[in-house]
Amino acid sequence: MMMIDKFENTVATLLEAEGYWLRRSFRVKLTPEEKRQIGKQASLRTEIDMLAFQPARNELLALEVKAYSDTPGVKLAQLQELHEVPTGRFKLFTSEPYRQIVLHRLKQELLEQGLINTQTQVSLGLIAGKISQGQSEAIREHMQARQWLFWSPEDVKTKAAARQQAGD
Repeated sequence: MMMIDKFENTVATLLEAEGYWLRRSFRVKLTPEEKRQIGKQASLRTEIDMLAFQPARNELLALEVKAYSDTPGVKLAQLQELHEVPTGRFKLFTSEPYRQIVLHRLKQELLEQGLINTQTQVSLGLIAGKISQGQSEAIREHMQARQWLFWSPEDVKTKAAARQQAGD
């Protein structure tokens, strides 16, 4: 847990330095009808690790932030799975119906709270502290093809080193 918190704190600092406003552990409250549509009536509320809003670009990122210090790391195959009903670790990435419903509900909730506007672009992202050996570039290509943000462990280290060198 402490390693996860440290990694999330590092990511938060880096995103804030890039002009993002953040909210962590955001729970999206799906309606019973939305749960029925995705085939998970009993599903609990969906939690997004981190929301990052960039006002200058009017962009909202729904981010999965994963340290994975005690695992082999993120594997491309996990992100390439396709599921009609959300299953597995990366449901937002692998289930189109689930992703559409969750991101739509997320946008509705934030609009109702006055935190974004109707023109705000919402997309996904993954920031990983560990990637299965040699798969960073393949994952980057997979994510870029879908116009999703991806920071590999190397990206995080490079950004953190640049901030440290700049004296931030």
